[in-house]
Amino acid sequence: MSAIKEQDIIDSIADACQYISYFHPEDFVKSIVEAYENEQSEAAKNALGQILINSKMCALGHRPLCQDTGSVNIFVRVGLKADLEITKELVDVLNEGVAKGYTNPDNTLRYSVVSDPAGARTNTKDNTPAVIHVSVDNSDEIDITVAAKGGGSENKSKFAVLNPSDSVYDWVMANVREMGAGWCPPGILGIGIGGNPEKSMLLAKESLMGHVDIHELQARGPQNALEELRLRLYTDINKIGIGAQGLGGLTTVVDVKILDYPCHAASLPVAMIPNCAATRHIHFKLKGGEGAAKFAKPDLSIWPDIELPLDSIKKVNIEDLTKENLSQFKSGDTLLLTGKILTARDAAHKKIVEYKNAGKPLPNGVDLKDRFIYYVGPVDPVRDEKVGPAGPTTSTRMDKFTKDMMEIGIMGMIGKAERKQPTIDLIKEYKSMYLIATGGAAYLISQSIKDAKVLAFEEMGMEAIYEFDVVDMPVTVAVDTEGVSIHTTGPAKWRTI
Repeated sequence: MSAIKEQDIIDSIADACQYISYFHPEDFVKSIVEAYENEQSEAAKNALGQILINSKMCALGHRPLCQDTGSVNIFVRVGLKADLEITKELVDVLNEGVAKGYTNPDNTLRYSVVSDPAGARTNTKDNTPAVIHVSVDNSDEIDITVAAKGGGSENKSKFAVLNPSDSVYDWVMANVREMGAGWCPPGILGIGIGGNPEKSMLLAKESLMGHVDIHELQARGPQNALEELRLRLYTDINKIGIGAQGLGGLTTVVDVKILDYPCHAASLPVAMIPNCAATRHIHFKLKGGEGAAKFAKPDLSIWPDIELPLDSIKKVNIEDLTKENLSQFKSGDTLLLTGKILTARDAAHKKIVEYKNAGKPLPNGVDLKDRFIYYVGPVDPVRDEKVGPAGPTTSTRMDKFTKDMMEIGIMGMIGKAERKQPTIDLIKEYKSMYLIATGGAAYLISQSIKDAKVLAFEEMGMEAIYEFDVVDMPVTVAVDTEGVSIHTTGPAKWRTI
């Protein structure tokens, strides 16, 4: 029997990381196309259109679907009869593959993993280590699933130990209502039931690796309690009206997946993990003598040709904006921004506030007054790019810094998902404005960025403060100067449950 060679494992993992960075699973693309065709909410349809345009651009250009290229999850099942020709621990071999995939110079991916998570939080510079789950079977092969999960969706994970008499349906529905849009819907909801706390979380994550098959289930009908629960949750979650990007619409989830496991009679562990609009995973097997895995390119015909309705979008020159004339824009308006904006994420906001509290001027002449701040951590550029994919990060993480930023004098903010009510109150008080860009459209957005330069905190990598020169950057007014939030009004309009 031929051996499975170490380099074949490394190359397969590296190629898988690259592949999923720019190719959506075909079943997921088809589900988003269906959602786009059926959507009646103009704002949500526009967001779905951007997601599909971005997806096709990434498939053609081999650049990341999302600027958050994720932390890597690997599920590996090793056959006891497999002959592994490796010189180090299997986990180290797998991580070498991840590092090779993420540092590929033709499509460098963003390094998002930090070591010492409760301390210095130092970036590992190659996105390792992956979170690896190893099991065994009696085969002569290695069965591997590689997934990349972004922070926005991972941060919305939920877990509880319910009483045996409690309703899983009620628990899921209550949490989805509170989950907001930071996980970048539409996507897939994974649920794990039973086992114990860690097992239910693992089941929820594993469930996300399955095919989108909810319509097949609807057609044949449920055959057990789990399938009944899947169908009920799929139908009723979409009736909540959250919609694409939380803008209000018909499709919030394209599937609900559930795995279960026997548990103690006294408890009912349940976990919920969403997969975002940048759903990324692939499954393959390695056998001795067959070399590294080969991944087929998807059929480009599955993507429709979509053009955004530019005639209904207002063009805005940022240089013409003042606090006094922001009131002309109302919640729900779609804009194309042209001009210079600054970027800042969590770490940069923290440093800015530290400078402010110490009475120190910001470094390198950074002036935030009357500027728009874009919450983004871009992918490094390759070839002739000015910047790599540069989609928005979840804005609620910056809520605790907003008052300080308003006092400094910023004009407005650009991010994704809803803002908390105290932040909305601040936006109204300071007559500011909050705009959203479409999460899951990072490569599309990057095409509007014509120049990019680091102004401060270069040592923080993607967390640095950049100045972007943008032309026709697509955004939506999420909170206007009167404090009207589309993440409240939009879902309320489409809610039917």
